[in-house]
Amino acid sequence: MSKNILGEYRFFRSQSLNIRTLLVTNMLYALILPIIEIFVGAYIMRNTGSPAYVAIYQLCMYFGVLVTSVLNGFLLTKFSASKLYAFGILLSAFILMAMMFVRAIGIMELGLSGFILGASTGFFWTNRYLLTLNSTNDENRNYFFGLESFFFSLWSITVPLIVGTFLASVGSINFLGKVLDVNNGYQIITVFSLLIAIAAVIVLSKGNFDNPVQKRFFYIRFHVLWKKLLTLAGLKGMVQGFLVTAPAILVMRLVGDEGSLGLIQGVGGLLTAVLVYTLGRIAKPRHRMAIFGLGLFVFFLGTLVNAVLFSAIGVIVFVLCKVLFQPLHDLAYFPTMMKTIDAVKAIENRNEYSYILSHEVGLFIGRAFGMGLFISLAYWVSEDFALKYALVIVGAIQLLSLPLAKNIINDIDTNYTEKQN
Repeated sequence: MSKNILGEYRFFRSQSLNIRTLLVTNMLYALILPIIEIFVGAYIMRNTGSPAYVAIYQLCMYFGVLVTSVLNGFLLTKFSASKLYAFGILLSAFILMAMMFVRAIGIMELGLSGFILGASTGFFWTNRYLLTLNSTNDENRNYFFGLESFFFSLWSITVPLIVGTFLASVGSINFLGKVLDVNNGYQIITVFSLLIAIAAVIVLSKGNFDNPVQKRFFYIRFHVLWKKLLTLAGLKGMVQGFLVTAPAILVMRLVGDEGSLGLIQGVGGLLTAVLVYTLGRIAKPRHRMAIFGLGLFVFFLGTLVNAVLFSAIGVIVFVLCKVLFQPLHDLAYFPTMMKTIDAVKAIENRNEYSYILSHEVGLFIGRAFGMGLFISLAYWVSEDFALKYALVIVGAIQLLSLPLAKNIINDIDTNYTEKQN
């Protein structure tokens, strides 16, 4: 066992400095992601009791990501991608902490805080894509995203368990003569999040990243190959919003409190962490579509069980399927996205950030559709109906991702491989 671990560490050390730096940075930031993705939704549910408010917050957050993606393109002419990446990490921790100290939670407050938090995480995601694209190649991206997904899954076990247990028991803590409540617990957690963000930025500073030559980055017309990828991004974005909002809403509505949410997330992540690392380590580019299809099927199955049972058991099954789906999907999706960028960049000779920006637009269109569907069903039919069937609808539509992704890969390998060399 110890020999295997040592061997994996040596393999990690054999990677380039920039790959190692990005992986460790992302490993640290992954400690914060469960708080942003899971417990913020639970915090809003606790203080408003409205699933629609959670969806509105999430939609505003995604709009913030889109706005930042455009702004980031201009800022890259003045600052390095690594500095903007670091800025996004710190800003998201600061905004998260500030949000937990706001007393009033109405639609305006939620919209503003969601937009600002989305804007801060936008710096993280867009520059993460850019740095990863320029630090990896198609052969080592399975390993990169497999190891990254391993830590994302590992922290999805430990962080929800620790945070959920802490929030469930915080009412018994007496601090300086004051008995703390759950909202005080959220505030304490965000302070720790800021400390982790600072550590991530320190690690990132050790890298040696070069900014690509900046040219025009905003385009409307693209090669047909990239248009296919943008459609795939829209399908991904359509489900992505539900991966954040649905577990918190369903658990708080049908299962229990934040302690239950943390426990369910933790159990589901245990198997996933080992699975995605193993797949990332041994899987070849030709295996990506099999991994992709498995993830899509698992998620759709979870939505069906939730809709049919709509009970605590149904929620548990859905969350377990969601926890398994997300890293499997990302393990195949992101290398496919970057392989497509490599191909169309060689064809069109454009700045790679133009594709990252348009990719965010594609994601946002999908996210807006998914969140809009949920909000519409919640207001025009009922919240229970939306919680049951919105997930099934987007899960079914997303199954179209598999034949589309296969077509993209086949198109690249058949018609455009030589252009990348």
